Amino acid sequence: MQSSASDVLHEVFGYADFKPGQAEIINLLGSATNTLAVMPTGAGKSLCYQIPAILADRPTIVISPLVALMDDQVAGLRANGVDAACIHSGQTREENVANWRRVASGLAKLLYLSPERLMTQRMLEAIGALNPALFVIDEAHCISKWGSSFRPDYEQLSQLKTHFPNAAIGAFTATADKATRDDVAAKLFRGQGEIIVHGFDRPNLTLAVATKSDWKGQLASFLEGREGREGQSGIIYCLSRKFTEEVAAHLSDNGTDAIAYHAGQDASRRRANQDRFMSETGVVMVATIAFGMGIDKPDIRFVCHLNLPSSMEAYYQEIGRAGRDGAPADTMMLYGLDDMRMRRQFIEQDGEDQDHKLREHKRLDSLLAYCEASQCRRATLLAYFDETIEPCGNCDNCLNPPVVVDGTPQAQMLFDAIERTGEFFGAVHIIDVLRGADTAKIKERGHETLPCYGAGKDRTKIYWQAFIRQALAGRALSINIQKYGCLEITPMGRAIARGEEPFLYREIREREKTKRSKSSRKAHAAIAPENEDLLAKLKALRLSLSKERGVPAYVIFGDASLIEMATKQPTTLAEMSEINGVGPRKLESFGEMFLDLTKTRELEPHV
Repeated sequence: MQSSASDVLHEVFGYADFKPGQAEIINLLGSATNTLAVMPTGAGKSLCYQIPAILADRPTIVISPLVALMDDQVAGLRANGVDAACIHSGQTREENVANWRRVASGLAKLLYLSPERLMTQRMLEAIGALNPALFVIDEAHCISKWGSSFRPDYEQLSQLKTHFPNAAIGAFTATADKATRDDVAAKLFRGQGEIIVHGFDRPNLTLAVATKSDWKGQLASFLEGREGREGQSGIIYCLSRKFTEEVAAHLSDNGTDAIAYHAGQDASRRRANQDRFMSETGVVMVATIAFGMGIDKPDIRFVCHLNLPSSMEAYYQEIGRAGRDGAPADTMMLYGLDDMRMRRQFIEQDGEDQDHKLREHKRLDSLLAYCEASQCRRATLLAYFDETIEPCGNCDNCLNPPVVVDGTPQAQMLFDAIERTGEFFGAVHIIDVLRGADTAKIKERGHETLPCYGAGKDRTKIYWQAFIRQALAGRALSINIQKYGCLEITPMGRAIARGEEPFLYREIREREKTKRSKSSRKAHAAIAPENEDLLAKLKALRLSLSKERGVPAYVIFGDASLIEMATKQPTTLAEMSEINGVGPRKLESFGEMFLDLTKTRELEPHV
């Protein structure tokens, strides 16, 4: 009798029910329907293609962007008794040959490859002889030039339908706006397929944004701002390698178990740091965007950006690494004028494609508007992806609504200073002119004689910096990178200057404090206090086993499984098999060891 998708879910992976959206995608791929699936992080996309692959009578080829991700996926499948293989440069030739033979003989149902290795003539011919049933493309947004993470090696995958017309194609991503989705579908299956969008909302994430004033103090406040932060894993994103090292050193000096990760490190150090982060609890990874794609650590409790990300898509993807287990997690972004200038500069330096530059500037505009939004932060984020929700009650703007005031007089004062100085200076000089500063630069240019000189001296430098950020986010001003970051007045700004339009802005507070929701303080509310010691022992055993086998801790068991063990405290293998995530192979491999911990609770005397 042929197994069904539900049978595989129960008997191989040990789960009782599908998550929302999984069954639909599994059925589409199982019926050889080309499918692009957009699913929020933590929705269980891996099972959506692993189950059809197990049920298929021909092999499945999975295209993955990272060696580490391939290894982790294969380790996870093997832990559940599913034979899978990968071929990549991190293995010896003998290992790669052995893996290929397992696939060619039919022993391994899934083969993981990078796009670069797959799209060679030799590999295409070899795989053609296997007559694969399905190709799966992870991080599929990388295929599209419309996307924010375009990778030329990925675009070659648009040739798969030509090479393998009888194979279905499944593409998965958590991050793609409509233009990107349509482009990916057109390239991969030429309109002959389905696009399934299962929402972008991650309600367990608390969203917060603040202007950067004192990053050390603000970071300390964020890390201390929630009960139980100590011992939690998190990611802190920085823009440069140098800043990454500085932040990691600062945290380490102040008692945080922090490690740095960036492309300037040698590969062995990056791998060691990533392995430590994935296997241990309580480690804070301070990283550039070189770290993150494919990171499948479920218990990351916070993500903090100390610099502005490149776009809304990048921001969504990076915060999406938190709270993959569904438990509450916090996010915070700090940004300043320097971040805006540097991001604009990076865009202008990115090749000669002017259309691409225009798209990236518009993406950055959307992110800046999100930063300065006065309404629900989550609603603003999801609106970018064409999704509408009611105010969430769990972001900084909902918890502590900003006051919106009319700043038209200040805007007109600012625009007057910019225009009278020739739209040729950045924010620092313009603020000095407004505040009547006595600088050599002002005297050299005679700007102390302008009518606007000192007109804004009743406001602080911090106020004017924040005001300019909002004018930039509101598109009343722009930064001209070609003219070394000078401020220029946009048509909208000129309408405000003429009194034809008002300028409304968020009330500027010299010192901002972010309130945190009560729900965000309960990351471990799923476990009763009397069971916390048992959970700690279960986690210690998992960590020991993961180190012994050289795999991430979640490959042994996920946090949700351990919490259920600590709560239900099974005393027999039959009871242990009822725990979600405990399939037959894991029960055989690890059941007795974990049972030794859970069943001892029954023997403890009651007092």
